[in-house]
Amino acid sequence: MPSRHASTPDSQTPIVRRTRATRRSDIEADVLCGLNNGTCESATLAEGLAVDFQCLLKCLVPEVTPAEVSLVRAEDGITKRMKIVGEILAVRFGPAGVERFLRHRSDTVRGWCAYLISALPGLTLPQFLDQIRPLANDPHFGVREWAWMAARESIAGSIDEAIQSLVPWTADSSEYVRRFASESTRPRGVWCAHITVLKNEPKRGLKLLDPLRSDPSKYVRDSVANWLNDASKTQPAWVRSVCDRWVLESPTSETGSLVKRATRNL
Repeated sequence: MPSRHASTPDSQTPIVRRTRATRRSDIEADVLCGLNNGTCESATLAEGLAVDFQCLLKCLVPEVTPAEVSLVRAEDGITKRMKIVGEILAVRFGPAGVERFLRHRSDTVRGWCAYLISALPGLTLPQFLDQIRPLANDPHFGVREWAWMAARESIAGSIDEAIQSLVPWTADSSEYVRRFASESTRPRGVWCAHITVLKNEPKRGLKLLDPLRSDPSKYVRDSVANWLNDASKTQPAWVRSVCDRWVLESPTSETGSLVKRATRNL
């Protein structure tokens, strides 16, 4: 997850600006306390990784049992812990949990909400994407990452339907929503399982990539470039042909910088 300034949804009071710790050892004691009781957001990846999930869960969700809390083990990777908490919350609260946690002050809790949504039974893919969209558009960098990671399994399981459903997202006014369409479908991705079908047949993702090739947002363009770089590991000739076509059809500085990044390993 990239390190960006922390922020909160408009309906909440912004956190006080403070030192942005890049190492766990540099996190101030009062900041760590706030992270663990849900009264402040993380400002960096290091802060997000330092959150004590058991402490936060017991503090903010008193309904959970000690047995449920014990399932969230510190020795497990953070993505596994996120998924476990999401499943616990989905079982305990069902759809009502979305409303409860969607706009919580804690970015970690909003991340849990993404995994709660992914654990809800019976949602069609369009319904799932509609529920996850506010988190994909969250002002906090970490929540946006949890949103696409929580969506990854559902998207990979119905890739063609997902691509078709995400095409309108590429024209959204929010760079965060546009970026989700690309990042959530990366053939390899980061901290997540690969999408084998897109590693072998990346052309199936062109409906999402073509509209973003000259996007005004570097945040979006970097995601598209990384998508193509992922694909270049298995289909280098195809990536080269796409980039050559884009340079001809879209001779902008934005497309040029994207292509340079996309082909950095070719």
